[in-house]
Amino acid sequence: MDSLITAAARAMAVGDVLGALKRVALRDDPPALAIRGIAMARLGDFARARSLLKAAAAGFAPTELVYRARCILAQAEIDLASRDLAESSSDLDDARTTLEHSGDRVNAAHAGHLQVRRLVLIGRLREADQILSGLSPAALPPAYQAAHELVIAALNVRRLHAASARSAIQRAKTAARAARSQVLLAEVDRAIASLEFPAAKLIRQGHEQAIKLEEVERILASNTTVVVDGCRRSIYLAGRSVDLAKRPVLFALARALAKAWPQEATRSTLLIDAFGARQVDESHRARLRVEIGRLRAELLSVCGLIATPGGYALSPQEGCELVLLDPPQDGPHAGLLGVLSDGEAWSSAALALVLGRSQRSVQRALEALAGAGKVRSHGDGRSRRWIAPPIPGFPTGLLLMNSITPV
Repeated sequence: MDSLITAAARAMAVGDVLGALKRVALRDDPPALAIRGIAMARLGDFARARSLLKAAAAGFAPTELVYRARCILAQAEIDLASRDLAESSSDLDDARTTLEHSGDRVNAAHAGHLQVRRLVLIGRLREADQILSGLSPAALPPAYQAAHELVIAALNVRRLHAASARSAIQRAKTAARAARSQVLLAEVDRAIASLEFPAAKLIRQGHEQAIKLEEVERILASNTTVVVDGCRRSIYLAGRSVDLAKRPVLFALARALAKAWPQEATRSTLLIDAFGARQVDESHRARLRVEIGRLRAELLSVCGLIATPGGYALSPQEGCELVLLDPPQDGPHAGLLGVLSDGEAWSSAALALVLGRSQRSVQRALEALAGAGKVRSHGDGRSRRWIAPPIPGFPTGLLLMNSITPV
């Protein structure tokens, strides 16, 4: 590397983005393109940054594998920051392998962290855990140790392991202090604050209460509480679970029954909640009987379901209670709003990937929310991004529950 590239890299390392850009602004050789790409990313122009980094990666000679891998790493970081999660991670896998073989342990670890963060966002927790278990932070600088612990905390939050998340955040705080990084300390503070926010809405015998992550964890671990979980669309009792995420009608019936418990849910209520029926006729009643039969069969391991004079009611075992957990927000698009509330700009493709829905259904929901003034977009075509105002008091990570499978 020549002296200008070295000086630009040093300026970038201390946060002098404009100083770095000034030194290489008129150069189009691969190292200069790489630095210009990183600078543009720091300035928030992700489209230009991607273009420059791709040009830089293509410009390096076939023997300069490490430099190309670092460009791919920077592109992956931009993809994550811009919530462009639909791209395959195979290039990042290859780049990480190259960096490990070349002895660049810090950037290899950073590549691993990016992989884990992407997998956590899209709910693939087992794969995230496998990669995380292969990373050894002990030999890394304190800043990377802090990043490692924050990744562990995020993974534990998604698993509803509150105590483990808090421990990881405290270790991250210690490492961030050792690194003297104000950026990392601010991220640690945000992580600590997020654990103090309500994670879900608990509805018990008609009474609603906002609860934090620890309480969600405690309720789900109870041996005497049947939990109808509107975040994951599942029913739990004493380690047993019934997953209804892919059976929306059955879950809508279960939710309506749980909301009414210990009272019955009338047939008209169930028909409205599950089928959206406005005028009830015999065909609706016949379909309700069929769906109730299917739900009763699904719930056999956790809860009974009985017919009453006016409708139906859930019937937990003697000594058990029943509660309903709902997302903090109401409405049919609560999960979508929850994802968007992190303040980042999301593509509809990334939202569909995270929520496990088709891109078209997500686009319809976004258009409805935009019509109601709850979200807004910028850009056109594939570059169109959607954002929503942050929700005060609600941590985004906990609002992603409905797209993941508990492990």
